[in-house]
Amino acid sequence: MDKDIVSREIGRTRSGLRYGWTTGSCAAAAAKAAAQMLFAGEEIRQVRLMTPKGIELYLDVECVTQTPEYTECAVRKYSGDDPDVTDGLLVFAKVERCGGDQILLDGGAGVGRVTKPGLEQKIGQAAINKVPRKMIAEEVEGVCRKYGYCGGVKVLISIPGGEETAKKTFNPRLGITGGLSVLGTSGIVEPMSEKALTDTIYLEMKMLHESGCAYCYAVPGNYGIDFLTESMGIDPDLAVKCSNYVGETIDDARLLGMKGLLLIGHVGKFIKLAAGVMNTHSRQADCRMEVFASHAAMAGADADTVKAVMACLNTTEAVRILKKKGLLQDVMKTVTERISFYLRQRAGEELEIGAVVFSSEEGILGQTENAARLSEKIERRQQ
Repeated sequence: MDKDIVSREIGRTRSGLRYGWTTGSCAAAAAKAAAQMLFAGEEIRQVRLMTPKGIELYLDVECVTQTPEYTECAVRKYSGDDPDVTDGLLVFAKVERCGGDQILLDGGAGVGRVTKPGLEQKIGQAAINKVPRKMIAEEVEGVCRKYGYCGGVKVLISIPGGEETAKKTFNPRLGITGGLSVLGTSGIVEPMSEKALTDTIYLEMKMLHESGCAYCYAVPGNYGIDFLTESMGIDPDLAVKCSNYVGETIDDARLLGMKGLLLIGHVGKFIKLAAGVMNTHSRQADCRMEVFASHAAMAGADADTVKAVMACLNTTEAVRILKKKGLLQDVMKTVTERISFYLRQRAGEELEIGAVVFSSEEGILGQTENAARLSEKIERRQQ
């Protein structure tokens, strides 16, 4: 085995796939290392970083430049066994003293700029998401405290090659130009092998079936589980996580002899089901605004409203427009009718299937006619 791979290994999934670390972790670690070298005056070659997930990283520091005015260094992105176009890129942080008492963070070459509303950052800001921003600020603040520095600090994050790499991502479509986004909510990249995921889905459903449950819920991920438990008061042990693999989950349910399946998911993913898209990953298809716009037109929306919906970056924005125009209820009625049509088409006659579509802001936006009946059967653990 490659010695370099061994030195970078930080853990594996149950199926043996290696974890990696996010661009956000790279940026935070590089900023911490640069700040430490700036204030200590000594070069360091490894930096410790505690990620939001609770996994401690010891990351190599590369490409160190030290001057009396600033220090710059880089940490290399490692994606483990997750297929990721950013794997191997160097994420640089340049740290320098400045006036005031704040930490000023910005993006340099290879870090994208936000050009449209609807994202975490405002128009014109660097595409550095909320969690990485917090990580960077906390690490630099910690170094400042350690060395008794109370002045201002400028931190500039850059990713050489980021502008070209970003062309292989959805950034241009999202209105992020000039480079990559600095991402990561946990600081850790959890590899998503398709076979490993679908095998896990099958196993979870098999265990439910063998425990006597012929009906169950299926949710894409944590948003669905949280909504299931917090908003609907449902036992999460009666649900399987289907990730983006809605079609495969339906196939598994049929193969296992399940009698019913109720899908509960965020509108950002499940709006795609109304177009017959059964793998909701953005790499597979992104028809969200096309679905909303066409159903808005059927509900009587004028041309300007349809155009406004088509121009939305995310479903939150689209839902807000439709609600303001008084069209949301009619749109979601026809959307859920189409979702029901495609789900029944995939499930066949032997599997009863339905769906509930929600948003964080509005709660339940729509549900198929049989959703309440299916939920009752699941709750009774009907066989």
